[in-house]
Amino acid sequence: MSLAPEALPRLHPLSRDFVWTERRPKALRRLTADQKAAFETQGFVTLGGVFAPDEIAAVTAAIDPLEAEAEARLREAGGRISISDADAITFTTHIARRDPVLRAFAAHPAIADICHDLIGDDVRLYWDQSVYKKTQKRQEFPWHQDNGYTFVEPQQYLTLWLPLVDVDERNGCPWIAPGMHRLGTLDHWVTDIGLKCLDEVADALPAPAKAGDAVVFSSLTPHRTGPNLGASVRKAYILQYAHDPSVATSRDGRRATQDHPERQFKILEGGQPVSRLSEV
Repeated sequence: MSLAPEALPRLHPLSRDFVWTERRPKALRRLTADQKAAFETQGFVTLGGVFAPDEIAAVTAAIDPLEAEAEARLREAGGRISISDADAITFTTHIARRDPVLRAFAAHPAIADICHDLIGDDVRLYWDQSVYKKTQKRQEFPWHQDNGYTFVEPQQYLTLWLPLVDVDERNGCPWIAPGMHRLGTLDHWVTDIGLKCLDEVADALPAPAKAGDAVVFSSLTPHRTGPNLGASVRKAYILQYAHDPSVATSRDGRRATQDHPERQFKILEGGQPVSRLSEV
């Protein structure tokens, strides 16, 4: 990413003097050196075959009824609540705390290793949600950063965008604005289909992936998804992990440490995985 100063997007009012910090662990546990370099320079990396087919099948089986409940509530409310639209895209949030399969999956050893390589030695689950993109309405999800929705410090947390079905440019895979994560959190504006930080990205890169892969990107990486032009629902599970401790500042100025015991549990402590299996 190379832009003239006058072409740079406006920064978030709370993002002052941000400097991208590269994680330098003594040894990588999951990523190769090339994969980590791609993440640091481009803001994302796609990791192939992270999860076995039976693991993805179990996660999908756990999410499907929860998403169906959420869609039913949407239809009772007229089909839309906030940016969830029953015929276009549904967001079902904080579901790891509702299902033991998802709770265990959120602490998967591969995920703990990815967090170690890219975040640090002390990490919590910050947010989790399924995102099911439907076929009845052809709707994109606009350019945004995850840290643009709620401003979290440290700003550099991690999103694992996990396809539960194969995704490509036709059915709504992510698109990435490469290199722009190094700017820090950008200013976002409200649209009918979600917050937005950019109109166009000339060098945008698609991130197609197979079920079981992981598209890993920074909370500061602008990304979007196109409409689902396929014949079936595009299903994804989004897991986000942040430094422990992290503090979120809501739009009304309130600050809160992100350490909810049920939905923001520890993944790594002192560099060691924190097992959740005893709670399942």
